[in-house]
Amino acid sequence: MRLTNLTDESAAYVRAREELRQAEIELMRHRERVAALRRGLPGGPVVEDYVFEEGPADLSAGDAPVRSVRLSELFSGPGRDLVVYHLMYGKRQTEACPMCTMWIDGFNGVAHHITQNADFAVVAAAGLPALRAHARTRGWANLRLLSAANSTFKYDLGSEDAEGNQDSTVSVFTRDDDGAVRHFYSAHPRMAEDIDQRGIDLLSPVWHVLDLTPRGRGDWFAALDYGGGAGA
Repeated sequence: MRLTNLTDESAAYVRAREELRQAEIELMRHRERVAALRRGLPGGPVVEDYVFEEGPADLSAGDAPVRSVRLSELFSGPGRDLVVYHLMYGKRQTEACPMCTMWIDGFNGVAHHITQNADFAVVAAAGLPALRAHARTRGWANLRLLSAANSTFKYDLGSEDAEGNQDSTVSVFTRDDDGAVRHFYSAHPRMAEDIDQRGIDLLSPVWHVLDLTPRGRGDWFAALDYGGGAGA
């Protein structure tokens, strides 16, 4: 199967590209097998109905009243799942993680698509004023932002240690008919001793675009500012 109409591709290039295409097909099929295994997980444990702090959806409303919201209240209706991204910010992490920020920049752009199918929220250990101030610099106007500063949520889910060091994590929850919330799935960047930063790559297109190039990812790391002004 030819992928282009270019006529000057060498025979060596065509052979190598076909080998790559077959590997890409197998990778896609393997991802589908992994996703099926994930979907087939048995019901997870019932978890505490954690309490978070939340401000108004309008990020410019800096002095608006803060309200408490429970984990169970993040589900917008029956038959919905809840995805929570754990932002590395707060306690020992005194500046928002640049890599997490990159991930959430992307979530902000696609949140209206995600929420057609599942509920979605971002939780940080930072206090609500600091979290919302960071969100304003990034333009995160489409996300539900929650502070777990006074909760054991991040510690219990493994994205915070006893000293208050933070980690990035994605967690999925389900809710039973009686209102009980269950932990379904969590993933961390560190998958094993020899896999330190690849566990949640699928959550961001940045890595996959770089993987298309001859130079690949290299040693590039996200930054809060690339010198082009706020939010650049």
